[in-house]
Amino acid sequence: MLKSITSGIKAYLGAFSLLSKLKLWKFFAIPMLISVVTASLISFAAYSLSDNLGAYIAEVWIWDWGKTAFTALGTILGLLMIIAIGLILFKHIIMALSAPFMSPVSEIIETHLTGHTGSPNYLHRNSSFTSQLWRGIRINIRNLIRELLFTIPILVLKFIPIVNIFSTITLFFLQSYYAGFGNMDYTLERHYNYKNSINFVRENRGLAIGNGIVFMLCLFIPIVGVLLVLPLSVTAATTETVKVLNKKN
Repeated sequence: MLKSITSGIKAYLGAFSLLSKLKLWKFFAIPMLISVVTASLISFAAYSLSDNLGAYIAEVWIWDWGKTAFTALGTILGLLMIIAIGLILFKHIIMALSAPFMSPVSEIIETHLTGHTGSPNYLHRNSSFTSQLWRGIRINIRNLIRELLFTIPILVLKFIPIVNIFSTITLFFLQSYYAGFGNMDYTLERHYNYKNSINFVRENRGLAIGNGIVFMLCLFIPIVGVLLVLPLSVTAATTETVKVLNKKN
C-alpha cells in the first residue's frame, strides 16, 4: 500500500513536462473554466452559510456561561464542515463534467506511453462525448454518495477533543482516495466496464490515494491550484494506471 501511494505521488513529478511535450494544454480550457466557476460558487456558499450553521450548532449549548466562546467555536466548526463537503462536491462535479475532455487526454498519453492505439481489452474505444459524460456522471454520483456516507460520521467526531485530530487525517485520506478514483477512471473507461473499473481501483487503492493526496493539496493553493489540479492529476493518474494495466496484461 505505502509503495503504491508513493508511486501515485511521484507520478506528478513528470506530469507538467509530459503535458507540454504532447501539447495537451489546449484540452484543458473548458475543464479549467468549469473548475473556476464551481470553486467560486462553492466558496460563496461556504461564506454565506458558515454563520448560519455556526448559530445552529451554538444552540446545542443551553447554558449562558461560555455561550460566546461556544458560538465562535460553532462558527469555525460550521465553516470546516462546509469546506469539507464543498471540497467533496467540487471534485466530483468537475470530474464528472470534464470527463469528455479528460478521456481524450488520457488516451493520447496512453498511446504515447505504449506506442499503440488498440487493445483487445478496450471496451469503450469508440465511446462518444455523451457516453463519456454519462460514464463520468455515473461514477462520480456513486462516489459522491459513498463519500458523504463516510464523511458525515467523521465530521461528527470533530466535536470530540483529541479524536478530532485523527478524524481530520482520516477525512483527508478518504477524500484523496475518491479524487484518485475519478482520475484513474479516465483511463479505465477504455479498458473496463463500470463494475470492473470499481474493482480495479479497489485492488489499487494505494495508487488512488497517492494521486488524490496531491490533488487535494493542490486545492489549497489559491487560484493556481484550482486551474492546474485537473491537468496534473489526470496526467499523473494515467501514467501510473497504464503501468499497472500493462503488468496485468
